[in-house]
Amino acid sequence: MDERLCESFRIRRIVVEDDAVRMQEAEKWVIGEISLKIFINGTEYASLLCLNQYAEELALGFLHSEGVIETIGDVASLAYNERLFAAMINLAPGRVVAKSESLRSVTSGCGKCFTYINPLKSDQYREAGGNARFSLRDILDLMKRFERSSELYRDVGGVHSVLFHHEAFSFFNEDIGRHNCFDKTAGVLLKAGKMELAGSGIIFVSGRVSSEIITKVIRIGVPVIVSRSTPTAAAVHLARKYNVTLLGYVRKNSGFVYSGEGRLV
Repeated sequence: MDERLCESFRIRRIVVEDDAVRMQEAEKWVIGEISLKIFINGTEYASLLCLNQYAEELALGFLHSEGVIETIGDVASLAYNERLFAAMINLAPGRVVAKSESLRSVTSGCGKCFTYINPLKSDQYREAGGNARFSLRDILDLMKRFERSSELYRDVGGVHSVLFHHEAFSFFNEDIGRHNCFDKTAGVLLKAGKMELAGSGIIFVSGRVSSEIITKVIRIGVPVIVSRSTPTAAAVHLARKYNVTLLGYVRKNSGFVYSGEGRLV
């Protein structure tokens, strides 16, 4: 087991035998959590509670989601300090952070993520376009494979997972927060020079699709998101407004299409 991602604890297991309830000693791995600090030009910009994995990509994707950067060219340098859990980013000349954007902390619980569509940055969120069509049969088959992909969830629990799928490039990741998974996906696409694939890709997610999750999908530019759980009403409204194809409760051979059905065949 990777000790950067989880920690072993001596615990008590509850056991029921012959109608008697007792506790017995056991050992169990528990998912880890760090506070990733993001520094921009030497100043701390944000602190994210997350899994200690893909830290540089998470920092890049978070800044992209927030509209601080548009492309990898907006970053002059990037380094991760493992000891301090700090991503050190210097922006390219001419790229600045608004002074009103003070230090913020983002929890791992997803529901407290502060990202929404900022009216001052609404021009950075565009309707999903393109002529790509997506097979429902392929989506159902990919979801079945996606659900079997997370060894960390199977062995330890406590994580969400996201898969970006394109015929030319796929990326699977997991984290204690759904929003972190999406930011890692954006960061990987930026760092690998693959962001142009987003417009004809699909994102699969293990958990609920809330409004802050849809904003990240819109920002990345992915036209289709598929969840094994439910969307919120606000997420459905945003998906319809920005022409995102949103599927929920996709399990085995069933599911619901909440928006953008025209892309599905």
